[in-house]
Amino acid sequence: MKRVVTIGGLHGTGKSSVADKISKEFKLRRVSAGIIFRRLADERGLTLEEFSRVAEQDGEIDRLLDDTLRVEAEKGDVVIDGQLAAWMAGEHADFKILLTAPLDVRIKRISERDATDYEYAKRETIAREGSESARYKEFYGVEIGDQSIYDLILRTDRYDLDGVVRVLTAAIRTFFEQHGM
Repeated sequence: MKRVVTIGGLHGTGKSSVADKISKEFKLRRVSAGIIFRRLADERGLTLEEFSRVAEQDGEIDRLLDDTLRVEAEKGDVVIDGQLAAWMAGEHADFKILLTAPLDVRIKRISERDATDYEYAKRETIAREGSESARYKEFYGVEIGDQSIYDLILRTDRYDLDGVVRVLTAAIRTFFEQHGM
């Protein structure tokens, strides 16, 4: 059987770090919406905030990104991380995870990861998330705050990265075993 795990959450919740470790643990490919989006922004010489504003006017950017996620989910044997990963993987998703963390924790993580000032990271992240939320609702009818699609929701500020991975690994392994995967 093809195994598809999605990991969603707002920026700074740990999607990429967790997805990297989970993909290795289960020997699955990894596809990251964030990496794809950053690459597209870099190719255009834009910051993430600037590129988000461009994406507001150009629906092709989101469609390209989301189509990529759908195709990768159809192939199977993959961990897909991104805010819309669960929605884009659709019926191909076997196990959908949502990671959460308070805004101040997320901003601190982002500013450290990107080696930027906390206030700059906060301003850019809030603007980006506002832009994305509006686009997701307009393009797909998706309310990013709707948690009903997820099988498991975990606050990542409660554990260190290894603790988050241990909790998720146990849940995924149990799910795979119980479903003959």
